[in-house]
Amino acid sequence: MPLPNNMRIGTAGWSYKDWAGKVYPAQRPRGFHEAAYLARYFDTVEINTSFYRAVRPEHARLWALQVAFNQRFLFTVKLHRSFTHEQNPGDKDERGFRAMADVLAESGRLGAVLAQFPWSFKHTPENRAYVQTLLERFRGYPVVIEMRHGDWLSPPFLELLKEQGAAFCNIDQPTLSHGLPPTAVVTAPLAYFRLHGRNYNSWFKGGESENRNERYNYLYTAAELEPLRKKIGQAAGQAQTTYVVANNHFEGKAAANALQLMSMFLDKRVEAPPPLRQAYPELEPFVFSEAPAQQGLFTA
Repeated sequence: MPLPNNMRIGTAGWSYKDWAGKVYPAQRPRGFHEAAYLARYFDTVEINTSFYRAVRPEHARLWALQVAFNQRFLFTVKLHRSFTHEQNPGDKDERGFRAMADVLAESGRLGAVLAQFPWSFKHTPENRAYVQTLLERFRGYPVVIEMRHGDWLSPPFLELLKEQGAAFCNIDQPTLSHGLPPTAVVTAPLAYFRLHGRNYNSWFKGGESENRNERYNYLYTAAELEPLRKKIGQAAGQAQTTYVVANNHFEGKAAANALQLMSMFLDKRVEAPPPLRQAYPELEPFVFSEAPAQQGLFTA
């Protein structure tokens, strides 16, 4: 049963070693593919690889084929870090990204392009002008802009997004000083939410690579998800399409919380990967698992 209001809920990325035996089977059958496996349970997954390096078009074409059995499935894809963290992209960066994104678009599998800016990118006239140039550069794609610093929650920036037809990324993160608070802002036909977890103690420790696991090692409780569900529902009532992406990826916690949210919106249990149900007993009221004989149906 599809989620209401053309809503899609899924995870940020799929290539994590610590998902073995948590989300994926500990022993993968022959021909196993992570994207195909996740497409059995979710209607969207955010492609993170493109943030770090160019994705070859043939890989994007393969991913589109892997999820073809799920007619509702759409990828969202992160813009390369040269555009957001370095703010010094070259023509090669743009060509590489477009080659991949266009393959997904042509296959009918591109849902959104996410430009994720760092906390250090503050709301100044110069930075707002840079965002405007970026939006004009990628006009024609369904672009979502994610900011981490709270000063971007301002009328001039939101008006810019509306003028450009770009979506504001609503995030849940530790509510530290000057951080962007939980929101339900809709500036385009598309609404977007990213759930990062609330790991206060590790949020600013070390660099991204060193702290990647601990920062996102957080499992939302059902009580914490309920206010988020209300905000998401509020935004979904104003948007044509709504994406909810769980980024608290360590040991599959993103998949667990995404399934919980799906269950809460549908008011019924949803199917879960058997390893995940076993790893997180908290899921028991929200999910069920098919018999083991069915688990290999959607591998490539």
